[in-house]
Amino acid sequence: MTLRMPAETSPHELTLMAWPTRRDLWGPHLDVAKRDFAAVAAAVARGEPVLMVARAGDVDEAARACGSRVEVLSLPIDDSWMRDTGPIIVAGSEGTVALDFEFNGWGGKFHPIADDDALASRMAAHLGIETRRIPLVFEGGAITVDGLGTAITTEQCLLHPNRNPTMTRAAIAATLGTELGIDHLVWLRFGLVEDHDTDGHVDNVAAFVRPGLVAAQTAIEPAAPNSARLRANVAALRAAGLDVAEFPRLPYAQVGAWTGPVPYLNWYVANHAVIVPVTGHPDDSAVLDRVTALYGREAIGVPGAVIAYGGGGVHCITQQVPTGPADQTGPEDQEWT
Repeated sequence: MTLRMPAETSPHELTLMAWPTRRDLWGPHLDVAKRDFAAVAAAVARGEPVLMVARAGDVDEAARACGSRVEVLSLPIDDSWMRDTGPIIVAGSEGTVALDFEFNGWGGKFHPIADDDALASRMAAHLGIETRRIPLVFEGGAITVDGLGTAITTEQCLLHPNRNPTMTRAAIAATLGTELGIDHLVWLRFGLVEDHDTDGHVDNVAAFVRPGLVAAQTAIEPAAPNSARLRANVAALRAAGLDVAEFPRLPYAQVGAWTGPVPYLNWYVANHAVIVPVTGHPDDSAVLDRVTALYGREAIGVPGAVIAYGGGGVHCITQQVPTGPADQTGPEDQEWT
């Protein structure tokens, strides 16, 4: 059976999320994080079902906050980043399989992790999808795919020694190629310089809009800390034959004593809309208009600052379950890079 990870723009059966729970992560901002997760769930639920996982003691709270359009499922979790701990679904003409990659707390930075490492298989069992355990430490935020066999990742994350220190670049690429149905893997050197938690996930700096076109984060200020790094990423994308839509504004926000980036590109493409983290920046409206034009579906802004404070964005807290197989008509003449 030939399986491939569909593009995020492909139709979804539902979206998976997890309720914020880790007090030592969110600190005094936990209640605001819950409010903002509920806002994301509500925005997605306007166009597709949302299944929110919560600890047993949090089920009623999550249900009240999210409303009747969001189903809440009681399962043990350690944290709330479903993109990285939930199942990655691959599909083909004969069915679907949920991939359960090893999870080590983003390189051993966060503990405990046992329930998050088990979450993908538990979610798949609830959904009635066959599960396959993959002996590779990997998070869903580390990749973006076009659904036709091309994917983009970052060296900063996948080649970091805290993930798979005994595997070569070629071995990591080959495993992803086999499991995700990737024929061509484009390696960017960098994620965001401030992205210490995930070691540079690609979903902060690049996202496929459609096959051949990638939205890419750049920096409007030449002296900005990410400017040279992001220019190098754009050069790598163009060298791979991809068209690039640059997003030169990278908003920063302050939450308590923390100041950090809130990248627009950490958006989530739902069935009916693109859910985009915003901060009240003067460019928010123009960016939402541009995203709407690029994807041909409404861009909806949701609060992004506190989610960024916790370590991620809208994309990081969502994971799609596709309705069926990816388009299997991708390029046949590409090789690993």
